[in-house]
Amino acid sequence: MMNNGMMEKEEIFSKVLRAGRRTYFFDVRATKAEDYYLTITESKKFTNDDGSFHYKKHKIYIYKEDFAEFKEILAEMTDYIISEKGDEVISERHQKDFKKEYEDDGSRVTEADLKTQSPESFTNIDFDDI
Repeated sequence: MMNNGMMEKEEIFSKVLRAGRRTYFFDVRATKAEDYYLTITESKKFTNDDGSFHYKKHKIYIYKEDFAEFKEILAEMTDYIISEKGDEVISERHQKDFKKEYEDDGSRVTEADLKTQSPESFTNIDFDDI
């Protein structure tokens, strides 16, 4: 079989998940030894003050020896969240700070969250553990 150079390697198998301002790219890539691995790239769209856009990208690499455990932990985490909170999204749209919902590090803590958090929500901390 002829090798058509680099182009063939880039397009082994790809899927795109569009999720609001975020887009996730799942790509199967080849190592130099012609083995395959997975990259997941998160691209996040930001609006500049002048109305133009820029994107921030983060990429993670997952290799075959980690697939089983990665899938297991991802399933465990997603199942935990659904069982604890259901699969309906709890909206934060009523908050004035909604636009600031996503901090640069990907967390969803807003200034409004910090202001509205009541002391009761901290009472379950065991200070002996700190």
